[in-house]
Amino acid sequence: MIRIAYPAAIDGSLLVGFPNDVEFIPVHAKMEETVEVDIWIPEFNPTLAMRTWPHLRGVRLVLSLMAGTEWIPSTVGPHVTVCNARGAHNVSTAEWTIGAILAMMKHFPFFMEMQREASWKRRSEANEEYVRISGDTRPNFPPVMIEDLAGKTVLLIGHGSIGKDIELMLQPFHVNLIRMARTARENPKVHAVTELNHLLPQADVVVLILPSTAESRHLISAHQMSLMRQGCLLVNAARGPIVDTDALVAALQSGRIRAAIDVTDPEPLPDGHPLWSCPNLLITPHVGGSSPNFTPRALAITAAQVRRYIAGEPLENVVQAAV
Repeated sequence: MIRIAYPAAIDGSLLVGFPNDVEFIPVHAKMEETVEVDIWIPEFNPTLAMRTWPHLRGVRLVLSLMAGTEWIPSTVGPHVTVCNARGAHNVSTAEWTIGAILAMMKHFPFFMEMQREASWKRRSEANEEYVRISGDTRPNFPPVMIEDLAGKTVLLIGHGSIGKDIELMLQPFHVNLIRMARTARENPKVHAVTELNHLLPQADVVVLILPSTAESRHLISAHQMSLMRQGCLLVNAARGPIVDTDALVAALQSGRIRAAIDVTDPEPLPDGHPLWSCPNLLITPHVGGSSPNFTPRALAITAAQVRRYIAGEPLENVVQAAV
């Protein structure tokens, strides 16, 4: 019988769709005993998961519930096969991205400040904010209160599973979409990341949804931010280290760009960090993939993987094959 270690925090009622001939073993970061298992479904939090790992023996397959698995191969070693949950995050992360873009385009953070102060008179400041961030000093009547996403140029950096769903959700807004990935592709046209500096000046919105790797670390740094249009919106739905934090703080404080980020570097963002007080910034605490439907989606993917494993069929979403 296949023994599967899973996070004890997950309600057992969600473990549906798995083959009948498996045994589930709940595990957690504070456990003291060691258990023999075949498959490990790690805790969502890498720190807690790494505390659990030393108490597991015999693991041959890791089935992550997350799309990102950066920490797993180095933790479990090369003799263990590792798969991610590609597809589980798509809906929630893509919706967060669209929501973040619209929130910044519609100046919702400013209007929330106005609401908290109960000051309708501050409404007129929305036009001042628009002029300040956009550099557009043309006379507008009536004054600009919000901006349109329609017609904007969006540079989508990362065209994997989630990136493709973001593209689908952008379609009703009739944006001019520029796709970018590690390597160039055709049908549809996808530019290579080597063209980044050439394409950045064309974008009104830059969306990051690519993996965190040695190559992508600080892909967006001071030079890239200097190439962006005045008031360009940088949206990071990927990983914090892809953006140079010090450069981001400087660009935001200067009023050069604006940003909406669900991830930071460092993470969690410490109390008193300069990012907290930056203007032109929306921060959410790495919640873009979280929704009531996420865990059932991820576990459905995992259950399908277990069925393949038992049947001796090729696994999907393999990020490390055992050697």
